[in-house]
Amino acid sequence: MIAVFITDGFIRPFIGDVLVVILIYCFARTFFRVNYYIIALLVFAFACMIETLQYFNFVKVLRLERYKILAIALGSTFDWRDIMAYALGTTIIIFLENKTNIKAKT
Repeated sequence: MIAVFITDGFIRPFIGDVLVVILIYCFARTFFRVNYYIIALLVFAFACMIETLQYFNFVKVLRLERYKILAIALGSTFDWRDIMAYALGTTIIIFLENKTNIKAKT
């Protein structure tokens, strides 16, 4: 919803990217019983891969620009700030998981 309805310069491009990493992590965590750290890093790598593909205009190469929601979800422009947002989202995941695991052990 952020990608479609919010058009500001901070929430959509930065907070949205932080949240999307957390959302993908939560989705993956429901299916895979692997160490949270590994899943978090794989999600970060996946997000960086999509960002790198944006550099090569893969939405246009695959002719997906006519599918608006898909084109918005995949993105169309490479930006280093997006990678920073993905890193922040991954850091939040690891911090919260560490905090949860410490509480569970005490």
